[in-house]
Amino acid sequence: MNNNPNLLSFTAAVGLALLLAVVEPSRAQTGKLNLEDASLQSLIATVAEVTGKNFVLDPRVQEVTVNVISNREMNPDEMYELFLSVLRVHEFSAIPAGDVIKIVPDAKGLRDAIPLVGGNPRGDQLVTQVVEVKHVPAAQLVPLLRQLIPQNGSVAAHEGSNVLVISDRAANVSRLAQIIRRIDTVSEDDVEVMALQHANATEVVRALNTATAGAGANGGGGPKALADQRTNSVLLFGDPAARLRYKTIVSHLDTPIEAGGSTQVIYLRYASAESLVPILDSVVRGPDGDATEGPATIQAHAETNSLVVTAPPAVFRTVQSVVRQLDVRRHQVQVEAIIAEVSTDFARELGVQWQAASIDALGDSGPIGGTGFPTNFGTGPDILDLTPTGENVFPNLSALGAGLNLGYLSGVIEVQTGVDADGLPIIQEIPRLNALVSALDSDADNNVLSTPSIVTLDHQEAVINVGQEVPFVTGQFTNTGANQAAVSPFQTITREDVGLTLTVTPHINEGDTVILAIQQEVSSISAQSVAVDLITNKRELSTTVMVPDGGVLVLGGLIDDTVSERIQKVPALGDIPLLGNLFKYRTTQRTKRNLMVFIRPRILKDQATMDAVTGAKYNFMRDSQLEEQRNYDGLLRAESLPLLPTLEEYREVQEAEPESSDQ
Repeated sequence: MNNNPNLLSFTAAVGLALLLAVVEPSRAQTGKLNLEDASLQSLIATVAEVTGKNFVLDPRVQEVTVNVISNREMNPDEMYELFLSVLRVHEFSAIPAGDVIKIVPDAKGLRDAIPLVGGNPRGDQLVTQVVEVKHVPAAQLVPLLRQLIPQNGSVAAHEGSNVLVISDRAANVSRLAQIIRRIDTVSEDDVEVMALQHANATEVVRALNTATAGAGANGGGGPKALADQRTNSVLLFGDPAARLRYKTIVSHLDTPIEAGGSTQVIYLRYASAESLVPILDSVVRGPDGDATEGPATIQAHAETNSLVVTAPPAVFRTVQSVVRQLDVRRHQVQVEAIIAEVSTDFARELGVQWQAASIDALGDSGPIGGTGFPTNFGTGPDILDLTPTGENVFPNLSALGAGLNLGYLSGVIEVQTGVDADGLPIIQEIPRLNALVSALDSDADNNVLSTPSIVTLDHQEAVINVGQEVPFVTGQFTNTGANQAAVSPFQTITREDVGLTLTVTPHINEGDTVILAIQQEVSSISAQSVAVDLITNKRELSTTVMVPDGGVLVLGGLIDDTVSERIQKVPALGDIPLLGNLFKYRTTQRTKRNLMVFIRPRILKDQATMDAVTGAKYNFMRDSQLEEQRNYDGLLRAESLPLLPTLEEYREVQEAEPESSDQ
């Protein structure tokens, strides 16, 4: 080391000139302090010029080189605080002594007359504070607190007055005083509860047990610590001396990380980040909409399904606790609906119709009469429907209805029944003598079993729709008349879903009971076509029920037995015994319908249950395909029909695909 005094003086003078040129405090009283490889003595000279303070330097100051970077203007007080921080980094202290401030190494400064302060001091100034202890022997705290202060600091106990004398940097002295106040409590019980203000109770207990595990602190009858997440407290068990040691460590860990808050990311496993943001905002802001523990912002990052939280430590712990309780794996529910319908349609028709005419060949005059009964179900004809048309002298057999039809025809005659718009006569041909006996007996049985099933998350709506879109005519246009515009005929249609729709929302309660909000609809096209368009049969059910896990409950149903009978007859003649049947037409229809809807929920709690349900359905489909192969009698080879692989083979293929893609 070069100890040439002339060289040192020259270096100090150059450094001082550079600092004054940078700061210029005499004119602005504010400035930026940016130094690179400057001597500590030069920095002290600049601070003295700005603040007006007098400094006495230890000879070892000349050996220290400092680097200071500031990005904003500072007033004298702020510059002095920065100066104290620089001294602390280089293990020097500023000790007030009358009108001057002594700059000495830390080890020497603690032996000097450093100022005695009270309250909650701040900053990097060396201070001494006397802390009164009321309930705990001060001497017992000395070995515990000595671990929390640097080597150059000091802590001592005065047993007569039961006080602690602490000398260290002001900020650390204030922190130690707060720890002492938390430890210094009355404790005659075997359990103590320490409510934490900044740290997380679970993390503190984990760190505490890890740190003391090597010494066997939690073994045998030693002290123990438990965390209460609900109140964010630590429960301490053991003898008073052991608990005192634990309380010191817990108080040391329960310190704020940053006064202004920090930004952290919480990755979610099950919940949706975007759906949690409104809930967490409401929790943080409270019922009045104002954050009481400091500003906080919560944002969702959809790509990683995570939350970005900027908040003070206390608020962040609240957010983290709420997220931990909401981000849980939700059970899934398999819902099976069983729709069973058995219906029978029974119809009978029996009747006699006849026509007679005695008109001469010219058709001028003569009696005519008879009966005509159009059938009830539209399957049989009126006897006049059998009349030949045009040059055809044979009866119109295409008009015969279903069932047995027996009759007799004896030719036709032409009868004028009116005139048309042009004044021309309207001629109708009717049989001279006709008789028609119709008999029909029909039975229709319908047996339908539908078992739609769907799997969904708890509290999540799910919909399954199996059917067709059927077109229904809603309007049409045709050109009629000479004055109509030259527009092509057209029809307008609408398409409606016809089939099966199941909408269900499960809610799992305690005790494995499931509340199901169900909307179910089954529709089909009716075989009847007496209306102007298609007729659809519709069965709809909307309800909310409670069913135990794996139980079966009937949701509702319909038992319908309808009998419809129609008798058409000629007055008086139809009432004659036996003979009256020649003047009567009878139709009878009976419809019986039994419809029941059942529901069966099953909670899929874990992967084993889901695998069992999936495997059962998968094997059922594969067995159906194998049965189809065994009964196949087509032109292709049975082995060429589609066939699912076994579930084990399918899983092996899926697991091997990533490996092959990596290669």
